Amino acid sequence: MQTFRVIQPSDILKPFIRYYWILQSSSSGSVSQRTLPMGCASLVFHRGERLRIINRQELQPRSFICGQESGYSEIIATGNIEMIVVVFQPHTAKMFFGMPVNILRDRNVALSDIGDMALLDLAKKIEECEDQDACIDLIESYLCKRLIHETSYHLPRLAEVIRYINNSRQGNIKTLADISCLSEKQFCRVFSDNVGTTPKEFMRIVRLQRILSAMQHNPEIGFAQLSYDCGFTDQSHMIKEFKLFSGYTPKEYIVRHSPVSDYFTY
Repeated sequence: MQTFRVIQPSDILKPFIRYYWILQSSSSGSVSQRTLPMGCASLVFHRGERLRIINRQELQPRSFICGQESGYSEIIATGNIEMIVVVFQPHTAKMFFGMPVNILRDRNVALSDIGDMALLDLAKKIEECEDQDACIDLIESYLCKRLIHETSYHLPRLAEVIRYINNSRQGNIKTLADISCLSEKQFCRVFSDNVGTTPKEFMRIVRLQRILSAMQHNPEIGFAQLSYDCGFTDQSHMIKEFKLFSGYTPKEYIVRHSPVSDYFTY
């Protein structure tokens, strides 16, 4: 049995938090799932059995920050799973954690390794709280307190850059730097510190999510049309790029998985 819920943040947090999701699942055996890069950092709380990442040969911490991913992860779930996850806007995680998020790239960093006592206290409360909705209230209270004390001069300009990338099939560093009103060198540094990856790689991840969204909403779409709609120069380029991120060609992927874009759906 499995239940999955997506919860929208309060109005004050919407510019900073994309959504929360809660997964509860029970199984007598093991279940495998391949996750793809989605373009956002997240804060994860396990209240049940933890997940094992096969291709990294590691067990996820009890509570942790998940940085930007550059490739797929093969995850195995066993037993009773209960997860509560905060998904940040692509450019806002640094504001809440007080560190450049590029150091979190391809890492699951346990909260116990960060040394933030307020965050550790939140994790303890989440583990002890019986009601899932009350857990979301605890998380929102913590985030709102951080919001009062932390500000970032670069957030508005980065928000405009992210909006442009989301709405454009193609882009380049000069255009993005112009939108941010920064030099190209300064823009790339600010972007990496706040988003956790380079502008070029982030655009590639968003384009991957655009492919997933197109396949999700139009299962009959041909690959030639798919590559054009998602801004690729040709079909072979699209297939190669998709396989670099997912380990499968688009055709192989849809045989094994139901395409869903975590970035464009919620």
